[in-house]
Amino acid sequence: MNLSMKWLADYVKVDVDAKKYCYDLTMTGSKVEGYEVEGENIKNVVVGKLLSVVPHENSDHLVVCQVDVGKEEPIQIVTGANNVKAGDLVPVALDGSDLPNGVHIKKGKLRGVESNGMLCSLGELGLTKHDFPYAIEDGIFILEEDCKPGDDIREAIGLNDTSVEFEITSNRPDCLSVIGLARETAATYGIPFETPKPEYNGIRGNVTDSLNVVVENEELCKRYIGGMVKNVKIGPSPRWMRERLRASGVRPINNLVDITNYVMLEYGQPMHAFDARFIVGNEIHVRNAREGETITTLDGTVRELSPEMLVIADTEKPVAVAGVMGGEYSGIMDDTVDVIFESACFDGASIRRTAKKLGMRTDSSARFEKGLDQEGCMPAILRAFQLVEILACGEPLDTVIDCCAKKRERKTVDFDPKWINSFLGTDIPREDMVKYLKNIGFEVVLNKVIVPSFRVDIECNADIAEEVARFYGYNNIKGTELTGVANARLTEDRKLRRKLEQACNALGLYQIETFSFISPKYYDKIGLPKDSKLRESVTISNPLGEDTSVMRTTVLPSMCEVLARNYNLRNPEASLFELGTEYLPTEEGKLPYEPDRLSIGIYGGGADFYSLKGIVEEIFDSIGIDGVEYEAADQNCGFDEVSMFHPGRVAAASVNGEKLAIFGEMHPEIAEGYGIGTRVYCAKINVDVLLKLDYSERVYKPLPKYPAATRDISLICDDSLPVASLEKLIKGAVGSVLERVKLFDVYKGEQIAGGKKSVAFSIVMRSAEGTLNDEQADAAMKRVKKALAEIGAEVR
Repeated sequence: MNLSMKWLADYVKVDVDAKKYCYDLTMTGSKVEGYEVEGENIKNVVVGKLLSVVPHENSDHLVVCQVDVGKEEPIQIVTGANNVKAGDLVPVALDGSDLPNGVHIKKGKLRGVESNGMLCSLGELGLTKHDFPYAIEDGIFILEEDCKPGDDIREAIGLNDTSVEFEITSNRPDCLSVIGLARETAATYGIPFETPKPEYNGIRGNVTDSLNVVVENEELCKRYIGGMVKNVKIGPSPRWMRERLRASGVRPINNLVDITNYVMLEYGQPMHAFDARFIVGNEIHVRNAREGETITTLDGTVRELSPEMLVIADTEKPVAVAGVMGGEYSGIMDDTVDVIFESACFDGASIRRTAKKLGMRTDSSARFEKGLDQEGCMPAILRAFQLVEILACGEPLDTVIDCCAKKRERKTVDFDPKWINSFLGTDIPREDMVKYLKNIGFEVVLNKVIVPSFRVDIECNADIAEEVARFYGYNNIKGTELTGVANARLTEDRKLRRKLEQACNALGLYQIETFSFISPKYYDKIGLPKDSKLRESVTISNPLGEDTSVMRTTVLPSMCEVLARNYNLRNPEASLFELGTEYLPTEEGKLPYEPDRLSIGIYGGGADFYSLKGIVEEIFDSIGIDGVEYEAADQNCGFDEVSMFHPGRVAAASVNGEKLAIFGEMHPEIAEGYGIGTRVYCAKINVDVLLKLDYSERVYKPLPKYPAATRDISLICDDSLPVASLEKLIKGAVGSVLERVKLFDVYKGEQIAGGKKSVAFSIVMRSAEGTLNDEQADAAMKRVKKALAEIGAEVR
């Protein structure tokens, strides 16, 4: 909302500079973005009177002018304009002057004749024909203002207003108006404020003789007021109105249209003016659009309407989209005779949905969607008729049609000064609180606050306390220490995430963050089967585009995208991790399950399958996860992403049947699809499964007192038998005295039969109760050999 300080002065007189004003209003809750002084980039430009205009002696298109600029002697200026003559008043940029867009004027010679400045056009002053309709756009600006030679051009043409830009929050639609901001200004400075009641004389006549209004949907149209102006005279608005519209960021058009815009800015109530000739049947119906209806709006665009949209229609067709924009033939034309004025209050949510669906947002819809006060409709239309009479551009009838004018009861909120002081930590007298509230239109009766109808944001005691606090002054509220004991601590899942981040950083991995919304094409890029449940994604109803249209069900495509980007940017190696979220659909109508996942991706720098396995093992060890079992992953491993990995180079990790992770080398075809020309290794760890495991406490054992007994064993077994199975069997057979089992050799060659392999383990045993003797160690090894024999493993 841009506020003209000249316009503000009609309501309150503020004797402070713009910078101080901006600060003071911000401190009382009306946030100011900044301010701009009109014409501040125009320097040393004055009004000049042309004394003579003669042809240039060396040019057939230039003329030489003698110009009175209010000094003792006239100055000479050469120009190429052909619309100037002696006696004209024109803007003159003197030697050393500045114009908009960084133009600097200096004296010089044109075709050998001295020129001591420049005569200016509208465009060179940053103006358009809308600002001064009597001027021409492609020639010198011939002034028709009340001014004299030597006057500063900004003062002469009214280009000297200050415009303050406010950021109005969605809960304060009352401040989207000059009157609303004037009320806040008066309360800020503690000066009187009263909104004058608009009055007009009008001509006798019953508007119902010429117009009928039917509101078919009273839920979406809370109030509709229609009035009529006869015998309108279309023309430009007076300068004072054009100046205020320009300072408020609105382009002047003609007097009737400017009146509706002026009232919208002044009262915050959007209005529309219809040419009565194009209202078929002299009836206005406020109804929902019908299936298949279209409307050509004022901007010349044909728009398809849908039944949930509210429209203003005559007996045949829609003539306006309610609260958004009028139709092509609803606007004011040069030959318009009778005009219907509309002042209405539409449902804010409905207007927002309509504007969004049609892809158009106007000043009108921006106000309606915040929820306007229906009691503001009548003052707005009265003000419009008042302006019609002031501008002498028509004859308003002295009656109006007022539909759905249901008087709403004013909201009341309990007024408890003691509670407010306790809530704010202040000691404000009750009398001061009442004064602050009355200054902004509230009434205080006994222990109740009666809320004005335009304050749609007030609901409870805390809202009243906020009103008191902002005018008492936030800087005047002393800081207080927090009472009680703070027991803030990390939740278990946050603790785990922090440990995982620290472990990954310690392993040399760099953390990344990717979007949770992806393209469905990502699933094809990682080779997910067509019937994979991971293809069942949560679809975003209003996506930014197809590439961000679904919520991911697996984090691995996001990791692959980042790895591919690094490779394509010629990064020779990458070691990355991400703690991300997957979104797995549940029952229809319910929110998805959102488990956390840790994804890891590496390539280059000597990375291989065992590098990645080591990273995964270190991560589990760092958070105290014991008993992890690793096995080759296949289609039945419990991870649908197995199809993206190289067969035979992918493994799954689990604990007590719980699937912890899948990791391995990316399938060469998948890597090629991502444009990665080297081997890539990825892992996905289920953080939600880790959270179930008891990792919070780790028991540390004292250094051993007694020596260990070590035995080595070499086995011949089937080549297909996993070493992990052998290791697990050995651990179970040795029992409680086992300290560790370590694989130190795997051999396949000429000395071993086909389909077989030789595997050697080192077994370390130790007891905390005493030194193990040979009999105890040998007994443990006998149990091992017996267990191995049962699965066909022979001791060499």
